[in-house]
Amino acid sequence: MRIKTSAVVMTLYLLFLLTPIYWLLNMSLKTNTEILSTFTLFPQDLTFRNYLVILTDPSWYMGYVNSIIYVTMNVVISLTVALPAAYAFSRYSFMGDKHLFFWLLTNRMAPPAVFALPFFQLYSSVGLFDTHIAVALAHCLFNVPLAVWILEGFMRGVPKEIDETAYIDGYSFPKFFVKIFMPLIASGIGVAAFFCFMFSWVELLLSRTLTSVNAKPIAATMTRTVSASGMDWGVLAAAGILTIVPGALVIYFVRNYIAKGFALGRV
Repeated sequence: MRIKTSAVVMTLYLLFLLTPIYWLLNMSLKTNTEILSTFTLFPQDLTFRNYLVILTDPSWYMGYVNSIIYVTMNVVISLTVALPAAYAFSRYSFMGDKHLFFWLLTNRMAPPAVFALPFFQLYSSVGLFDTHIAVALAHCLFNVPLAVWILEGFMRGVPKEIDETAYIDGYSFPKFFVKIFMPLIASGIGVAAFFCFMFSWVELLLSRTLTSVNAKPIAATMTRTVSASGMDWGVLAAAGILTIVPGALVIYFVRNYIAKGFALGRV
């Protein structure tokens, strides 16, 4: 009886979570007339025009291209900076190390709205406004502390004797770090990359404030769909479905790493 009750509760919970996604998919396959006129659980006049608009209109599909570009840049930069920083925190003790570590985490706690105006002024002055690198660097302010915190926990789980043995065997630090140490913390790298990707992919305020045309992401494009003819609900729903796909793919490929992160208590 307990197993059946748990199964029923889990099924209801999954249905509750999947209902908004299903309704978004349902709307994306309808015309605007059907969306606004009738309440239907299934499309009565099935159409793929909404997806065709997104895949053929540069103002739409370039939003996905821009998002993928700056998100990828952000993940690479964040991990490149966070890996040596996390190694230092996990292996060495120095004056103010705990205070510095706490200060990094406080940057992650601050809302993005606090930094929107300073970033806008800075990038406008140096000519980085409306560029991919501008958004990528702005997101590093939040992703680097998170990546350091996650990676530091995984690195503490690796015995220090491995470092000493590698040095005795003649490994230089870069060679040891890349060939021996990084494979041992592959799970942590996967978890950190996942969270950096997800934050940068869904973040709206900074990406909208720091871009206008050339680097405008899909999140900003979706907030500007009102025209003289009104809101194009079908196209907006189709864009929402296509926005979910990259995140779902990333979750699929790093699901095992996330499970290990839960086991170590860092997720």
